[in-house]
Amino acid sequence: MRSQWESFLQNLGEWEGSFTHFSPKGEWVEDIPSVINIEGLNNNEAARLTLRSVVQNPKGGEPVVNELVRVYQSFGRDILFFENGAFSQGSIQLAPFTELGAEFGFIYQQRRLRLVQLFNKERNLANITLIREKLKNSNYPERPPLTLESLLGEWQGEAITIYPDWRSPDTYATHLQLKLETGGKVSQKITWGTGINTQTITSSARVEGSILSFDERSQPIQVLLLPDGVSCTSPLQIELRKALFLEVGWLVEPNQRQRMIRRYNEKGEWVSLTLVTEYKVD
Repeated sequence: MRSQWESFLQNLGEWEGSFTHFSPKGEWVEDIPSVINIEGLNNNEAARLTLRSVVQNPKGGEPVVNELVRVYQSFGRDILFFENGAFSQGSIQLAPFTELGAEFGFIYQQRRLRLVQLFNKERNLANITLIREKLKNSNYPERPPLTLESLLGEWQGEAITIYPDWRSPDTYATHLQLKLETGGKVSQKITWGTGINTQTITSSARVEGSILSFDERSQPIQVLLLPDGVSCTSPLQIELRKALFLEVGWLVEPNQRQRMIRRYNEKGEWVSLTLVTEYKVD
């Protein structure tokens, strides 16, 4: 089993892409070209991250190139990596009058996909940043924008849950069904676990263009369908003293999807990170 550092090293390389900002309702705001180079140092005992981005000059004239350089030898308690290099970094505690943010990162073949959800001090979803990247000199294509039709059907997979307190990971089967109902609604049934620990949740959503609105529960949830086969799941507003989850999905192939879920308990503490790899079977 790879260590956290060895898992991070799966991200080494020069990645070309862009930072695309969206409103909380999935409306495009701006796109900023970027290059991020992650290189090992001292026989990979350390790593240097160099991020270059190109932004428009507010005074006119030539665009401005910004550069950020960081060197890592270890990581803090706010980030966890899976063995394939996927990761999530973000707030470890939800508290009154503080921002909450979470980044989700995936790797598939020669592509990386990252997404950042940011909530402001009033606990409202403030903005979403989608970061699409590919290895330099590679030609692996970007996925089409995600559609509801591509998600409908039955999905079976496996989940692995890791924990910030370093307890042993949990691995279990998953099953997801999405059906289009009459009246423009979608029904969802999610089952996970094994044996007597199996759990099932059913819910339904209103379809509003590229937004699925699950508003039947006490804490309404929306799913945004975004470019590159990406889905972004979050509440529009976080409620204190209620358990919370944030999720990002990536349809890497027509019949293969990855989903990552970052969970907080009712005390606002980050408690787990789950990566689901699932395949369409119907």
